[in-house]
Amino acid sequence: MEDNNIIVSLDIGTTKIGVIIAKVHDDSGLEIIGLGYENSYGLSKGVIVNIDSTVKSIKKAVEEAELMAGVEVQSLTVGIAGGQIEGINSRGVIAVSRKEDEITEDDIARVISTAQSVSIPADREILHVIPQEFIVDDQEGVMNPLGMSGVRLEVEVHLVTCLKSATANITKAVTRAGYLVQEIVLQPIASAEAVLNDDEKELGAIIIDIGGGTTDLLMYIANSIWHTHVISLGGNNVTKDISYGLRTPNTSAEMIKKQYGAADGEVIDENDYFSVPLVGGRPHAKVSRKMLSSIIEPRMEELFNLVKEELDKTDYLSKVAAGVVLTGGASKCEGLVSLVEKILNLPTRVGYPVNVSGLSDKINDPMFATAVGLVRFTAGESEEYRPEVRSNKSIFSKIGSFFREFFN
Repeated sequence: MEDNNIIVSLDIGTTKIGVIIAKVHDDSGLEIIGLGYENSYGLSKGVIVNIDSTVKSIKKAVEEAELMAGVEVQSLTVGIAGGQIEGINSRGVIAVSRKEDEITEDDIARVISTAQSVSIPADREILHVIPQEFIVDDQEGVMNPLGMSGVRLEVEVHLVTCLKSATANITKAVTRAGYLVQEIVLQPIASAEAVLNDDEKELGAIIIDIGGGTTDLLMYIANSIWHTHVISLGGNNVTKDISYGLRTPNTSAEMIKKQYGAADGEVIDENDYFSVPLVGGRPHAKVSRKMLSSIIEPRMEELFNLVKEELDKTDYLSKVAAGVVLTGGASKCEGLVSLVEKILNLPTRVGYPVNVSGLSDKINDPMFATAVGLVRFTAGESEEYRPEVRSNKSIFSKIGSFFREFFN
């Protein structure tokens, strides 16, 4: 790619591979110029289990996006999710030991470095270090301590960790497909960039990204991230239940889920029927949508009861004023918003990608939230868009990028 303002994202999901090519304009933001979409093979619950199959899916999706955009892709920002992800909060403390007691960028980098000096298993690595707030001489709630006077500087950070093997396998799959990994970003962070507005980030919001194999949670409070978690249930579990319950092939069950499914039986007309192809070439059966919802609703209730259990473990729910934003392909299920509101007792909406131009009609879908968010994250991370610059960042420049992202 000769144009340094071109950014490419790769969303590697359990059921789909999504690729978006965007052009960054200084005056008008992001313009989507290419989109590639391919069924995903070789993944289970967000984790690569067959690299060769994943490589083929990546290549097909990228080639489709290249053809649409008329550019040749060399490097990608890649999303990561799955059960290998864990989020923890940590605190760092340092003394500001100079005569003028003025906090500098070096102090900020040093205290954040201290905060990430936590004990994690040898097979894990820190993927993101996200500052939440600073404390200067017991003064809490400081967003940017640069230039302030103080003798003691503390920081609260959210650390996102993942298995080293997970990032290694993603890098290997992308490299074998013929591309460079520009950066690896937690998928719900990207989804939040695509669907949350500034007011929601400030007031506090929960992102629930329902993928095929997993459901990712992310909690925004006061413009920063305070909690992340992955639940190993997703849309594929619903599809399997439909396939088993209606005795229909898995591919037909997926189509039925998307076209006729509902997560809340109260929104369905009892006289609404559809035709179901049965396994073994048997004649089609006539099934009511009410019966279909009786299969989907318990599975969705199970999922969101697990979500509720996880959220109840935190001390932050009282700080979430903006409610819940659902995203991911399964979030479009009819009646899901009302079901989630009943279980979580929070206002809920479905999140669609916003503030993009170009192919906005094609990507105006919750299932593209992560892919759009990845390009927005990358574009907003630095004034310099060249892949070779970003790929060589030190840990301290990454810290600085997060600092600018969340506290400017």
